[in-house]
Amino acid sequence: MKAVGFYQNHPISHPQALEDITLPTPELKDHDILVEVKAVSVNPVDTKVRNNGDVPQGQARVIGWDAAGIVRAVGPLATHFKPGDRVWYAGDITRPGSNSELQAVDERIVGPMPTTLDFAEAASLPLTAITAWELLFDRLQAHTADPTENGVLLIVGAAGGVGSILTQLARQLTGLTVIGTASRDASRDWVRAQGAHHVINHREAWAPQLQALGVDEVTYVVGLNDSASYLQQIAEVLRPEGRFALIDDPVSLDIRPFKTKSISVHWELMFTRPIFATATLDRQHALLRRVAELVDRGDLKHTLTRRIDGIDAAGLKQAHAWVEAGDMTGKAVLVAR
Repeated sequence: MKAVGFYQNHPISHPQALEDITLPTPELKDHDILVEVKAVSVNPVDTKVRNNGDVPQGQARVIGWDAAGIVRAVGPLATHFKPGDRVWYAGDITRPGSNSELQAVDERIVGPMPTTLDFAEAASLPLTAITAWELLFDRLQAHTADPTENGVLLIVGAAGGVGSILTQLARQLTGLTVIGTASRDASRDWVRAQGAHHVINHREAWAPQLQALGVDEVTYVVGLNDSASYLQQIAEVLRPEGRFALIDDPVSLDIRPFKTKSISVHWELMFTRPIFATATLDRQHALLRRVAELVDRGDLKHTLTRRIDGIDAAGLKQAHAWVEAGDMTGKAVLVAR
């Protein structure tokens, strides 16, 4: 089968940063399904692994953790799907990724694709939807918020892939006031279009901007990038016993400013469940099924903003370059010809 991979870590400008290669069809484990990949999207995790991730000695590493496609075969213990089903998923970072014609993936982290989206639109959502859902409900426990209080969620860096769907989920499924941060006019417009009640500029002092909106304190803060540089402001605007969750990878994180307010810190990695085969592994199947229902009902929108025809090294290099530039709104998706 055709695939795109790399044999060494290189910057995206290097000719061998990503290469078109040929690999054998993957073998299925008990709970696996074999998916014919129809569309993939690129996330920051792709660029991080391409730059610094482990590469098997003498073998190519295939990355890609967002896909939509068609089931072609199922493993002996697979029960959720049958050949011909349309599915979407993010996958498992410890296994070969979706930048290939065929991919073996555990069905317990796969969901039925929304019927109202095409493959490209669907591929823009799984990783970010899982991350956003787990941030909101598993880490921050936002569903336990007191509905008699005026809870506030502040999303730092709300214009990207995770921020876009997190804004939508919070607006549709909670009673929280949703405030996103963005610094460029286009990003601010995008965040408002995702449903944020308000947008503030993270390059300026937060507290005065929040106070101008009538917000004296924030219940939850989600940090999606550069979290370490914002810790003092996070500590300032969060209420006592507030909650902070993050997904980025700061070299160090001095959370001592949180102690006085007893602010709790929660890290989210959507790969935790597949990496450790946790008892809640099938929850990702369930939440992707639920997200598909919300999409088909019109409550959630896809976040596709840039489309490339063909899943090959040239197209993936372009998408990686866009993501690394750091100014993406929404998601870049590649569609099989």
